[in-house]
Amino acid sequence: MADEPTVLSEVKGRVGHLTLNRPTAINALDHEMVRVMHDALRTWADDDAIDAVVVSGAGERGLCAGGDIAAIHRDASALSAGGRASDEAAADSPSGRFWADEYRLNLDISNYPKPYVAIMDGIVMGGGVGISGHGNTRVVTDRTRLAMPEVGIGFVPDVGGSYLLARVPDELGTYAALTGGTLSGADAIAMGLADHYVRADALDAFVDAIVSDGVEAALQAHRVEPPRSELDAERQWIREAFAVDTVTEIIDRCHAVGTESAQRTADRISLKSPLALAAALYSLRHKTSDLADALRREFRVSLRFLQHPDMAEGIRAQVIDKDRSPAWTSDHESALASLDTVFAALPADTELMLDTKEDSNV
Repeated sequence: MADEPTVLSEVKGRVGHLTLNRPTAINALDHEMVRVMHDALRTWADDDAIDAVVVSGAGERGLCAGGDIAAIHRDASALSAGGRASDEAAADSPSGRFWADEYRLNLDISNYPKPYVAIMDGIVMGGGVGISGHGNTRVVTDRTRLAMPEVGIGFVPDVGGSYLLARVPDELGTYAALTGGTLSGADAIAMGLADHYVRADALDAFVDAIVSDGVEAALQAHRVEPPRSELDAERQWIREAFAVDTVTEIIDRCHAVGTESAQRTADRISLKSPLALAAALYSLRHKTSDLADALRREFRVSLRFLQHPDMAEGIRAQVIDKDRSPAWTSDHESALASLDTVFAALPADTELMLDTKEDSNV
C-alpha cells in the first residue's frame, strides 16, 4: 500500500478517470499529484480516443481536503522568522513552486476542451475546490462539504477561489470567504459553485453510465433536484450585512442584525486573522476580469502571506498543535495599511507565468 500511486489514472472505454489516492489524508494534494494530474489531462486533451474526463477521490471522506498544510507550515515558519523573508525566497520555496504549478493546473482545468466531470463528494476544501470548481461539469452530492477555510489559518482563498467567490450573488461569496464556513451540495448549487446534484449512493452507477452512455445521458439518468439550500434562507440579512468594504463594518452589521445566526457569524469572523480577512475582502471587492488575472494576483498574495507570521501561527494553532488559539500579529487597522504591500507586483522574474494563448487549452 505504501507504494501505491497517489493519483490513479485509468481509461475505461472513451473516458479518462483520475482518482486522487491519499484517502487517509482526505486526498490532500502534494506537488507530485499536481504534476501527475496535469500530465494526464494534457495527454487526454489531445487524444481523439478520449471523449471525457472524470475526477474523483478515493475513500469515503471526500474528493480533496486541500493542499499539504504541514509542508506549507515548514516554509512559512522558516520565511517569517530570522529575517529570511523575500519574494524571491518565497517563490523558490517548495510551497511557492507547488502553488505555481497548482495554479497553472487550475487555469487549464477551466479551459479544458472536453467534458471535465468533477465528483465533488464529501469534503472539498481549498485545493479541492481548485481542481473541481473551475471544471465544466461540477457534480455535488448529499455528502458534499465544500469550503474555502483559508482565513482560519492566516491565509486567503486561492486556487482561483477569489475569482469564483467574487461572482457569487448577494454577498454569499463574501460570507463564505470571511467565515470559512462549510457549504452543502445544495448551497453550492444555489451559489453557482456547482452544476448538478447526484445522490452519493448513485455515484458508482453515474460514473459507469458516463463510460457506457456519455456524460449528458448519465446526467439525465442520475441527476436530481437538490434540497433547499439552508444558506439560501439566510440570503437577505447576509446581503445587507456584508455589502460594505471593511471587515469591521461587516462584523458590526452582523451584530446589529440581532439574530442568533448573524451573531455566530460575527463571532466566527472575529476569530480569523485580520490581515487574511482584509486581503480576502479586498480580492472580492476588486475582482479580476478573468481567472488568469485572479491566479496571478493570488500568487503574489500567497507569497506575501508565506512570509507573514500570521500564516505560520494560524497553521500551528489549527493543524499542528490544534490548540485553536492563534496569536495573530495583525489587527484590523494595520491590516488595511498593509494591503498595498500584500497586493503589489512581484519582481518581474518572480511573477506567475501562465499560458493564456487561446489555441492552447492545456
